[in-house]
Amino acid sequence: MADNLPDHIPSLDLADFRSGDPQRKAKFVKELGDAYQSIGFIALKNHGLNDEQTKALYADVQEFFQLPDQAKQAYEVPELAGQRGYISKGKEHAKGRNTGDLKEFFHVGQEVEGEDPVKDQYPANIWPNEVPRFAQSTMKAYRTLESAGKDVLRAIALYLELPENYFDDKVVNGNSILRPIHYFPIEDPDAVPTDAVRAAEHGDINLITLLMGASADGLQVKRRDGQWIAITALPDQIVVNVGDMLQRLTNGVLKSTIHRVVNPPREKMNTSRYSIPFFMHPRSEMSLAALPHLVTADNPKKEADITAGEFLNERLIELGLKKK
Repeated sequence: MADNLPDHIPSLDLADFRSGDPQRKAKFVKELGDAYQSIGFIALKNHGLNDEQTKALYADVQEFFQLPDQAKQAYEVPELAGQRGYISKGKEHAKGRNTGDLKEFFHVGQEVEGEDPVKDQYPANIWPNEVPRFAQSTMKAYRTLESAGKDVLRAIALYLELPENYFDDKVVNGNSILRPIHYFPIEDPDAVPTDAVRAAEHGDINLITLLMGASADGLQVKRRDGQWIAITALPDQIVVNVGDMLQRLTNGVLKSTIHRVVNPPREKMNTSRYSIPFFMHPRSEMSLAALPHLVTADNPKKEADITAGEFLNERLIELGLKKK
């Protein structure tokens, strides 16, 4: 592991991994793995999303969030624990906190293909009638990011000296979520709790997260020395980071780095910020037990065995989305 502490996240090109050129592919694998051992984040280009698709998606997302609160709440189903549909303002808080984040969001989940019995585990997606293109644009982004995520996981498998297809059967029809987020305007900053932020510091639950470029600044990542650095990506890049499930599986070799979305300057609190992460989850039955070859005398086993489904359930309770 490198001892130097980066002041930015590395930029990688997925076309290198997909090129068929062994040298380019090996270089991508090494740079990805090194980044995930140190900072836990990369910026990735040639991920499959194009400008036209991205603009259409953001237009549909903004159209939904601009609806009156009463209209949006028609798509909120509390008994789903936030797994599908709308989740209203302040409902989610970071692990270990009670103050809700200054955001609202919408969850789009897996549309199971084929006769896979996993279909019975997932609730149906909920689509807003007021935005007729919403289902098409979000599912197109879902599939594009899922495909990119599968290749990133193949590269991770090679870095970990596993078979390249190690994750393939574990993520087919996986419990992944596309989450359009609206960090809503605050007209009177004095009217919200003093410790309320757009997204308090947290680690992601899943294997990896693929984040489409946000409409405004604010994302920061915490380095190992405790310093926060701003995460920026070019318009043609997405940000891809390690989640807690992958950190657990790798016995801490790959880092699920703490990150947050800070509030803008007071004079800009009355503006919106949008972002769209894709949380890549495996199938619920996947074991997150530490990979045996990553448990060593120098790196003893850190966590008890658990499945992905059990781990997700624990976190939904901790985030305030699900009752015990």
